Amino acid sequence: MSQASFDASIPVLTEVLKAEPVSDDGGAPPPVSAAAELEADAIDGWTEAEWAVMEHRLSVRIMHQLQSRVDFVLEQRIKDSMAEVLSHALHDLTNEIRIGLHDTIEKIVSRAVAQELTHLQAQKK
Repeated sequence: MSQASFDASIPVLTEVLKAEPVSDDGGAPPPVSAAAELEADAIDGWTEAEWAVMEHRLSVRIMHQLQSRVDFVLEQRIKDSMAEVLSHALHDLTNEIRIGLHDTIEKIVSRAVAQELTHLQAQKK
């Protein structure tokens, strides 16, 4: 007879039956999730110090997750607001430059025309 290889990570039948509770009516045991088992173990056996450590770890994790989300939303809203503000500022600045440039060109042209007329009149005499 050949000998099968033994894998220690696979539980044997007695370990499985010992780990699973049987319902009161002898039927199949209710499904127990790993989370529920951990919770039951924690409630039964954790000390105040262990609860304090868990509370601190959860607080830090939740604060980190919230902070990263808040940072993202805040950054996005600031970008949107700044884009609008900069757009208005750029529009206003463009209008001011346009008006200033128009006035400057008008003065330069008026002066050039006046000088040319003066020069033409001087040549006529």
